[in-house]
Amino acid sequence: MSSRRSRSSRQPGPSSITDDQINDLVSKLQQLLPEIHDRRSKKVSSARVLQETCNYIRNLHKEVDDLSERLSGLLETTDASQAAIIRNLLMQ
Repeated sequence: MSSRRSRSSRQPGPSSITDDQINDLVSKLQQLLPEIHDRRSKKVSSARVLQETCNYIRNLHKEVDDLSERLSGLLETTDASQAAIIRNLLMQ
C-alpha cells in the first residue's frame, strides 16, 4: 500500500492533520502570495502554491540581504554618533 493511501485512510489523531486542514492552510498561503493572489483564476494547485511560497521566501531573503548590505555601507560612511543612533533604532 502506498504511503499516500495509508496516510489518507488513517484516522486523524491528536498530532495528525486532516486533508481539510491542509486545504485550508494552502488557501491561506495563496491569499498571502502576491503572485498567485492577484491572478483572476482561483483554481491553483497546492503544489503550485507551495512552489510559489518557496520562491517568495527566497526573494524576501535576497531583499533582506541586499538591504543589510546597503545599510552596512551607509553606516560605514556615517559618523560614529549618527551610526550609534541608527543602530539603536534598529535594535528597538
